Amino acid sequence: MSNIDFDKYFKPDLTQARKRSKKNVEEIQFQMDEHTTRIGLGKTYKIDTYGCQGNEADSETMAGILELMGFTKTEHEENADVIILNTCAIRENAENRIWGELGRMKNYKRQNPNLILGLAGCMAQEENVVERVLKKYQHVDIIFGTHNIHKLADYIQTAMFSKERVIEVFSREGEIVENLPKVRQHRFKAWVNIMFGCDEFCTYCIVPYTRGKERSRSKEDIIDEVKMLVHEGYQEVTLLGQNVNAYGKDLIGHDYTFGDLLRDLDQTGINRIRFTTSHPHDLDKKTMEAMRDCQHVMPFFHLPVQSGSNAVLKKMNRHYTKDSYLKTLNELKNTVPGISVTTDIIVGFPSETEEDFLETLDLVDQADFEGAFTFVFSKREGTPAAQYEDHTPEEIKKQRLYVLNEKINDGYLKGNQRFLGQTVKVLVDGVSKYDDTILAGYSEHNKLVNFKGDISLIGQIVDVKITTAKTWFLLGEAV
Repeated sequence: MSNIDFDKYFKPDLTQARKRSKKNVEEIQFQMDEHTTRIGLGKTYKIDTYGCQGNEADSETMAGILELMGFTKTEHEENADVIILNTCAIRENAENRIWGELGRMKNYKRQNPNLILGLAGCMAQEENVVERVLKKYQHVDIIFGTHNIHKLADYIQTAMFSKERVIEVFSREGEIVENLPKVRQHRFKAWVNIMFGCDEFCTYCIVPYTRGKERSRSKEDIIDEVKMLVHEGYQEVTLLGQNVNAYGKDLIGHDYTFGDLLRDLDQTGINRIRFTTSHPHDLDKKTMEAMRDCQHVMPFFHLPVQSGSNAVLKKMNRHYTKDSYLKTLNELKNTVPGISVTTDIIVGFPSETEEDFLETLDLVDQADFEGAFTFVFSKREGTPAAQYEDHTPEEIKKQRLYVLNEKINDGYLKGNQRFLGQTVKVLVDGVSKYDDTILAGYSEHNKLVNFKGDISLIGQIVDVKITTAKTWFLLGEAV
């Protein structure tokens, strides 16, 4: 395959992926014919997932399609007939890991020439990634992106029976595909997509290019899905979107937004409702009041700030200032007393000065975050920030990250200490890998809680009195 015909493949185009229009989003109903449901009988699959909750939800859909085709899941790569890497493109180290995995998979292909190896997810939506795979990783059989997961069965058939490489990555705004099968990874906690895509175009972020424009599912489809989960015994749903606060704003002729959806889902009978992720400038009073009023919406909010410097926020294209963020945050805390808030922060963004960094530390002091995901800026090819001049040495960036994390860790501990002596409700996830008499789960405020208990409590919501507060978790006793 040294002479590759690049033109025969549907490859990504970041310029095309940036385009946005006002046209209505097409809704597609997934279907599979009877012949396709027998293709995988007697064969196995394995999906390796990297990145965010959205990728985890996508992998559940891929697994659903594969099992509908007759494939069964295996944990052993050496025995798999289909291996799919569902990838993340948010940071460079995530991509580097995938390149290593693709190289390692070459051995399995040698051992089993009929193995079908697929690359999916956000990395597949990048032009440079697909070009590199075509040239250097010719053992990869299928490349598909985030917009066409529903076509996975077609791609498997082509690779299996025609022995052709399938590269089909759509660089378009995207559709809504309903009626997709899912194999959920948890028995009592579920991901539920409420919208897809992002229109924010933060200058450092590749997601608007890889996930398409903001497009909301209908409230009826979301509510029906959650009601079905209640019927199946699920205790908790996490609503997913690149910017859940923007839910419904793309639905022309409808005045139904995220706060309205929370109120309707609160009536479905589900015990716990969480959501991720949010953008500060789309967080409105209606959402805050719904969180206050809805019994089953958890008092936890992840509200990424990224920086405390107005100059850096402007270069990031974040659409708010330090003061306006803090004003929104204080309004949220006043509306929902006792709420726990976490955030995302990037250090070392191009042009960030020591004064800019000190502004970030000051914001952290004022915000009282109870945790954060913190990162050194990672250049993403195709984004505006990748072209920004960056003169800050890596050692200074790492030192800033260290200083920031010390402050964030203080917030973790302080946020946990406020629950000392209180009784909290814990949804039990499972047992400790070190001691099967120790159970672990999360409180309403998303605090990890460990306590002694019987495995019969797994999947139940249990009252636990907190006796010890550590930085990363709480210890307690079942009441």
